[in-house]
Amino acid sequence: MTRSGDRIDSPIANSFDTPLDAPIAAEADRRTLIDRFGRVHRSLRLSVTDRCNIRCFYCMPDEAIRFRRRAELLTDDEFARFVSVAARWGIERVRITGGEPLLRERLDRLVALLRAIPGIRELALTTNGMLLADQARGLRDAGLDRINISLDTLDPETFREIARRDGLERTLAGIDAALDAGFPKIRLNAVAIAGLIERDAVPLVEFARARGLEMRFIEFMPLDGDRNWTADRVVPGERLRQRIEAALGPLEPIDRSDPAQPAVDWRFADGSGVVGFIEPVSRPFCGACDRLRLTAEGQVRNCLFSTVEWDARALLRGGASDQALGELLRDCTAAKRAGHGIDSPAFERPERAMYQIGG
Repeated sequence: MTRSGDRIDSPIANSFDTPLDAPIAAEADRRTLIDRFGRVHRSLRLSVTDRCNIRCFYCMPDEAIRFRRRAELLTDDEFARFVSVAARWGIERVRITGGEPLLRERLDRLVALLRAIPGIRELALTTNGMLLADQARGLRDAGLDRINISLDTLDPETFREIARRDGLERTLAGIDAALDAGFPKIRLNAVAIAGLIERDAVPLVEFARARGLEMRFIEFMPLDGDRNWTADRVVPGERLRQRIEAALGPLEPIDRSDPAQPAVDWRFADGSGVVGFIEPVSRPFCGACDRLRLTAEGQVRNCLFSTVEWDARALLRGGASDQALGELLRDCTAAKRAGHGIDSPAFERPERAMYQIGG
């Protein structure tokens, strides 16, 4: 395998058609990315950039940010090669994240490459939606299945307070474009932060219901770039659910079809909408976690809060075999802890913020 600049000249070495070495093929057939607690890993979060066009305080600093140089980031072909190996180890679902992934040039090309990988049955994207109006149709045509759009408020002033930039109208236009593009499932994500979400939760749910979209609330996590997170700013889902029911009517729990799903979902009793709550702080769901993560510069992490990374970029750019990449995945998975430990006095906060890891 040769490299020219920061791109791979040969077509991915070429992982779509090249058989794996025998030992890995046997393990992949058994779909055995299993950690020491018996959790089988099927899902991969793929961060494609650390850059963003807003500065949400729960994710990144406002100023003095050093983004990765383009040469440091994995190329489309490097991402595709890594995912093709991961798929043969049992990874079935890929979610593209950032930073803001729509800032990556020709994201639809990467989507098409990932869509063509055997074994990947679901391809999703998380975005702030501000660039979606121009890209939604192309991403859908390229094979993107699902999309999550961050929407923390419907009030322009509150949006500016959270994002430290303007842009609400562009996000709303992106939501409309995603609907027009025909995505079968669109979710809206809001970070539940005390002092802000209380006034916005009900309007957000009403907005989502009116458009046939799912609304999800995610607890504020200690991954903000300014390192100002405190436990008293976390709003548990139960408190939000009571507020929503008081305003909009009763909610009924929905059975989880997938135990690894991080959200606890509820349906309005009249069948008019779904609301979900992701509570990594107050109700950790680590026991069923099936996710691995790849950062934009090629570091593999087995937990959002991991303090250790495995260097896939060095293998991808150093002529390593698919077997070596598979062994890296196996070793990373095997080292996974039982839980993130946010609720433990021994919790060690990662040095990297959310935008550097991938949401």
